[in-house]
Amino acid sequence: MATSGRKPIIAANWKMHHDHLVAIQVVQKLSYRLEKDDHEECDVVVCPPFSDLRTLQTLIESDKIPIALGAQNCHWEDQGAFTGEVSPPMLKKLIVEYVIVGHSERRQLFGETDETVNKKLAAVLEHEMAPILCVGETLEERESGRTEARVVEQTRAALRGVKADAAAPCVLAYEPIWAIGTGRVATPDDANETIGAIRGVLRDLYGETADTIRIQYGGSVKPGNIAELMLMPEIDGALVGGASLDPDDFARIVRYRV
Repeated sequence: MATSGRKPIIAANWKMHHDHLVAIQVVQKLSYRLEKDDHEECDVVVCPPFSDLRTLQTLIESDKIPIALGAQNCHWEDQGAFTGEVSPPMLKKLIVEYVIVGHSERRQLFGETDETVNKKLAAVLEHEMAPILCVGETLEERESGRTEARVVEQTRAALRGVKADAAAPCVLAYEPIWAIGTGRVATPDDANETIGAIRGVLRDLYGETADTIRIQYGGSVKPGNIAELMLMPEIDGALVGGASLDPDDFARIVRYRV
């Protein structure tokens, strides 16, 4: 586990899974499986599809469930003629606390650039939510020895113009693209080394503030590998994809200490 005093954060990215009725069942089951001590030990976040947000907001508030609500994406403008997009103020009204920014699927499938990621991150911070900024390399970049250079480049570009006081709420997620949904996982040592490089960028940009910013690992995280990953000093949590769809599996990931 990270020895820095940073509280771990485990976030579920459901991607395009679970309608609002299934979402209710999953969050209720998850709440039954987690104890007060689990929430004291780490922050738990669920990032469902947009269509589930209002339903889960109501559930979380009415049942006083200590799980934070996150969104998977947003536009950088507050309003306008952007059919199909959702703005940061809309998310803020739904008690959304975290917004995933720059996920590799958004970059690869929908053409997001470092510039648009930077705009989204700034907009999320402006509306007092915490971005979960994703960075990571492709298999080709990894095999050519460009892992560190790529994640450093992405981190600097996404945080351009963001000052230290504004950056403090940010969460970063190192997601090697070649490991997402493939069953392959970066070794804990490799993940820790790359996250250490990201931390180095943060220290260069923000000095001591960098040591308060949490950095997750993402990429085929499962109940069977989470404990080993969390033993690494630089890893402050996980951004979990497929294994987060099942409340039993996700609860086991959150309770990695048990």
